[in-house]
Amino acid sequence: MITEQKHISVSLEDIRNAQKRISGKVIRTPLLRFYYDEFPGEIYLKPENLQPIGSFKLRGAGNAMEAADGSLLKEGVYTASAGNMAQGVAWNARMLNIPCTVIVPDHAPQTKLDAITRLGAKFIKIPFDEWWQVIMTREFPGINGLFIHPVADSNVIAGNGTIGLEIVEDLPELDAVIVPYGGGGLISGIASAIKSVQPHVKIYASEVETAAPLAPSLEAGMPVKVEYTPSFVDGMGSSNILPEMWPLVSRLVDKSIVLSLEKIAEAIKLLMERNRIIAEGAGGSSLAAALTGKAGTGKIVCVISGGNIDAEKLIKILSGTIC
Repeated sequence: MITEQKHISVSLEDIRNAQKRISGKVIRTPLLRFYYDEFPGEIYLKPENLQPIGSFKLRGAGNAMEAADGSLLKEGVYTASAGNMAQGVAWNARMLNIPCTVIVPDHAPQTKLDAITRLGAKFIKIPFDEWWQVIMTREFPGINGLFIHPVADSNVIAGNGTIGLEIVEDLPELDAVIVPYGGGGLISGIASAIKSVQPHVKIYASEVETAAPLAPSLEAGMPVKVEYTPSFVDGMGSSNILPEMWPLVSRLVDKSIVLSLEKIAEAIKLLMERNRIIAEGAGGSSLAAALTGKAGTGKIVCVISGGNIDAEKLIKILSGTIC
């Protein structure tokens, strides 16, 4: 049985309630200035890689599980994730002392798989196309428990939206925010929060050229399917837009900036060199987008969504041998 949420909406009140639920359970990450003389504006970083699991996913997973009826958690939880939501759900499941299973795509990096195991959860690896179907149908045969959708869940989105509240509190005069685009849950939450209190702020998505369905979809005014090619940017991107996310994303996102693998690798290296921030591919994409100038030259916040990157990949990026 498919249980898609056809109409997802998140209010400012939902996000403020999420902020109360997860207060003390997540880090209130700072805004850090990124100094780059060649850029005429001001760039700030929101380093969600500093969360205990290395990504923003702790927020959405925590809010969804805290908001759930306790009876639904008795048999445990499961999710479908390339690694970061997996860790968010596993972390919270461990805190609640309930079992957790994660369905992962076959290209999930070893560092994320090791983290899933370290947090006490089990994972099942399947081909990417089959994994995407789990996200679409919210089902996987043989697993009981509450399915925590990594993207299209109002409580997950509200939890993600707490990032937006913090950004506005710390930099009320901001002009634009750039958010990595995977399935739309992060950018929708952040945009819902920011546009509720600062409607003039521009919201830009950052996508990798090997898996960028949002840019052509926004241009066409309807979801467009693209070719998906796996790369070191494993934490975001797909071949299409989740149908239930399109109404929300298309209303909230002003534009998507598509980046080459080379530009994202350069941004990851810059983050390490300038701010000593370790970012994975998705996390580095927002800075890469800012440096193109396509988001303007005002006060721009780049959400560094996560830092869970294999050491071997990071070494190659820093040495200039991966793209």
